[in-house]
Amino acid sequence: NSANNGMNGNGVHHVSVRAPVSVNPAKLKSHRQRWNVRPSEMSKKTLNPIRAIVDGMKLTPNPEKPMIALSIGDPTVFGNLPTDDTVLQAMKEAIDSHKYNGYAPSVGYQKSREAVSNFYSCPEAPLEGKDVILTSGCSQAIELAISVLCNPGDNILVPCPGFSLYKTLAVSMGIQVKHYNLLPEKSWEIDLQHLESLIDDKTACLIVNNPSNPCGSVFTKDHQHKILAVASRNCIPILADEIYGDMVFPGCDFQPLAPLSSDVPILSCGGLAKRWLVPGWRMGWILIHDRNDIFGTGIREGLVKLSQRILGPCTVVQGALESILNDTPPEFYQGTISFLKSNSEICFSELSTVPGLNPVMPTGAMYIMVGIEMEHFPDFQNDVEFTERLVTEQSVFCLPATAFEYPNFFRIVVTVPEEMMIEACIRIREFCARHYRPRSQDSHELDQ
Repeated sequence: NSANNGMNGNGVHHVSVRAPVSVNPAKLKSHRQRWNVRPSEMSKKTLNPIRAIVDGMKLTPNPEKPMIALSIGDPTVFGNLPTDDTVLQAMKEAIDSHKYNGYAPSVGYQKSREAVSNFYSCPEAPLEGKDVILTSGCSQAIELAISVLCNPGDNILVPCPGFSLYKTLAVSMGIQVKHYNLLPEKSWEIDLQHLESLIDDKTACLIVNNPSNPCGSVFTKDHQHKILAVASRNCIPILADEIYGDMVFPGCDFQPLAPLSSDVPILSCGGLAKRWLVPGWRMGWILIHDRNDIFGTGIREGLVKLSQRILGPCTVVQGALESILNDTPPEFYQGTISFLKSNSEICFSELSTVPGLNPVMPTGAMYIMVGIEMEHFPDFQNDVEFTERLVTEQSVFCLPATAFEYPNFFRIVVTVPEEMMIEACIRIREFCARHYRPRSQDSHELDQ
């Protein structure tokens, strides 16, 4: 192409250079004698702790009892929490318009980005379309945010217990993960001293997940100010995973992190999955909050470049986005959270009277964490064995919190139909009654 001036599309000159005759031609072409195709280091370093633990469990339900799975963080599984008709209608209209069958810009259509910025903008943390990157689900938003902030050898600070994907992504990229503790006795607030003690000159990012998976906790405004103070003192940007934002129980208040920040730059990750009950639609976003221009153009450009690796999220969902955000009736959201609160209260009140169990009452998201006093259950070594036998004997599957790097707890998903929740609690009670042993006096007598 003469217009290219002898350059290819990347502006690279192709000049053919003849190899000097003296070079042995056999050395130019290494000849493999046999096939040797191996998986990459990156693929081998990509481990999902939940899969690893669940796949290793012997899960054979009791044939006498139908299985109740309280393990899957997908609110659509039981069919009792459908999305709103307006959401489905928006998708149908987007398809029927025939406007959304081609490629969009990799960061998303401008109109769709503006729909998100208008929805989340507030005077304390104003947003425009340019501050939004649309992604293929919130998990890709998290991946882009980690990728743009961190280099191999850096470390990130991650909640414990916390969503396992942070570690899965980071480790595969050669980024070290440091876990900061959440405190169950303080409704899973962050242990701020522990958090700050982990920061060093290689710390590239602090991940704050609120409302929390797996804890179902929601931070107060006051606690979030303290988190921001730690980040500010140490000049650490924050990745705020707010996929459960606004999924908080009636009477409880969700406060996004960005409007509280005066200086700390924040990449806030969210999406349609949980609040709109469509996790399979894979629509997420990053909101770039950078009022002091600390990220500057570099981080924004980096996010644009990284988004080009998969050419953006599904265009049909983008076409429906404005209507989904603006037309979904408030009663839909209220119905979901009322149900979650009621189910959580049933679960909490049932299990808090079971000897040997200590549930922590949630205030948001779709989960409740239950502590196991292992010393009272000598039949089991740990939470993995406990939950494994719960399946074998009672056909109830809860996720052992070892999957979240937090042993001796298990996580219950509270999106199941109410009668299943009640039945599951009855079975858990029966299971615990069978295996519970009071602290025995015998062992003390043997010691003497």
